[in-house]
Amino acid sequence: MDKENKVREIVKQKFTEYLSAKKCRKTPERYAILDIFYTDQRHFDMDSLYEVLNERNFRVSRATLYNTMQLLLDCNLVLKHQFGKNLSFYERAYNNDLHHHLICTVCNKIQESKDAELRLLIQNKKIKQFTPTHYCLYIYGVCNICARKLKKENRKK
Repeated sequence: MDKENKVREIVKQKFTEYLSAKKCRKTPERYAILDIFYTDQRHFDMDSLYEVLNERNFRVSRATLYNTMQLLLDCNLVLKHQFGKNLSFYERAYNNDLHHHLICTVCNKIQESKDAELRLLIQNKKIKQFTPTHYCLYIYGVCNICARKLKKENRKK
C-alpha cells in the first residue's frame, strides 16, 4: 500500500471513530467529502467542494456539506482558513507538511510555499510568556500572472 492510500485509511478510521463517539451516522456522502481532501491536495471553498462532489456523482445538500465540514473540523482532519473577503477555504490537516500561503489579492489564487529558511526562523523565534504549538502564515500580494496583466493594462492607459 502506498503512502497516500495509507493516509486515507488512517483518516477514514479516525473519522469513523469520531462519528461513533459522537453517535453520528456514517454515510457515504460524509466519507466522500473526507476522501476529496485526501486525494486532491488543493484548497477548497464550499462551492468548489460542492462542484467536485457533483462531478463524482455524490448529490449532497448544502446542509450535509456544511454539517460534515464541521465534523471534519471538530475531529482535526480538515483546517479552515479565512483568507479575506469573507470566504473560507479548507485543506487537509492530517499528514500535511507545514507550509505558508501566498494569496493573490487580484485573482484570489492560493499558492503554497515550503520555505525551509522562513519556517526555521519562525520556529526558533522566542515569544515572551508564550509557547507556540503551531502557526499559519498568510502572505498577501499579486501573483506573476496578475502582475503581467496589470502592467499590460497600465501601458495601454
